[in-house]
Amino acid sequence: MSGLPSCNVLLPGGGHWATCETAERFFARLRGLLGRKTLPDNHVLRIRHCNAVHTVGMKFNLDLIFLSADGRVIRVCRNIPPGRLFVGGGLRAKEVLEAAAGRVDLAAVPPGTRLTFR
Repeated sequence: MSGLPSCNVLLPGGGHWATCETAERFFARLRGLLGRKTLPDNHVLRIRHCNAVHTVGMKFNLDLIFLSADGRVIRVCRNIPPGRLFVGGGLRAKEVLEAAAGRVDLAAVPPGTRLTFR
């Protein structure tokens, strides 16, 4: 882990979906996953106050889950390669979860699913 605050991401009903690091401060959000070689299975980086990301300088493909203010999944983007200048979640997106492509169960979090963080 990177020293960022961590928590668990829970599915409706309380089941564990992933372990989460949270980037809330400006420089942590700006850095994101840059410089990392990958993330472990079932780990995500939560970037708060964010409705779009880039993948310039990344070393691995990403799965992205954009969330609304109440934690509902708005958009899921799979296997986004490095070098993309813009990947947006839409106007309602308030944060994004970034995972190494294929390392989290995206079938468990279709649009409309409300995630909680503990």
